[in-house]
Amino acid sequence: MKKYEEIIERCKSADKRYWAGDNISRLLQSGEKEQLIEEATAAFETVLDTLIIDRHTDPNSKGTARRLAKMYFNEIMAGRYEHAPEATAFPNDSDDRYEGMLVVRSELKSMCSHHHQPVTGTAYIGIIAAEKLIGLSKYTRIAQWCARRGTLQEELANDIAREIQRATGAEHLGVYIQATHGCCENRGIMAHSSLTQTTVLKGAFQTDPGTKKEFFDNIKLQQEFAC
Repeated sequence: MKKYEEIIERCKSADKRYWAGDNISRLLQSGEKEQLIEEATAAFETVLDTLIIDRHTDPNSKGTARRLAKMYFNEIMAGRYEHAPEATAFPNDSDDRYEGMLVVRSELKSMCSHHHQPVTGTAYIGIIAAEKLIGLSKYTRIAQWCARRGTLQEELANDIAREIQRATGAEHLGVYIQATHGCCENRGIMAHSSLTQTTVLKGAFQTDPGTKKEFFDNIKLQQEFAC
């Protein structure tokens, strides 16, 4: 039995879903990712052969199969196979606790699960501070961990919101993503000016107009600064 077949059976036995956007790190054992890379290398060699690409004497195609395998497991879909980033929390419960809004801008690279084309964009994560805070870099690490899978932008916005809430305990939270999609730019409609925006709002970000306005005003300020 191939290693990937063994892990699929393990997922099924544990009643664990293994969709393109799911994290399966808890079901992987030490050294298995390296074995999967070897199996994926052989599979990509077959794909190249089927495309009638000479991977033996073409200098640009030698080693391509292994590069593809490593890229999938270690980079563009790494969020499926790695545990969630450590997000050490700091107490925010003193008399002078921070009670304001925090908005973090995080650059993202993801992949459309339909055509395996790149998705490039930015997530703006806003929270009203709860009883614990995490380091600023952790917001981006969590967002990138969620993004590095095969997913849809709507699902990604939900995933980031859920994981940030889990890490911070924040009840009031907003996630806004704007991104360009290779599946629109590189194939199909070839729309090089396309931009997709998705928003997930929780708590006061959804119910309080003032909080919602402050969040989007902060996004506009950050976008102007970035320009």
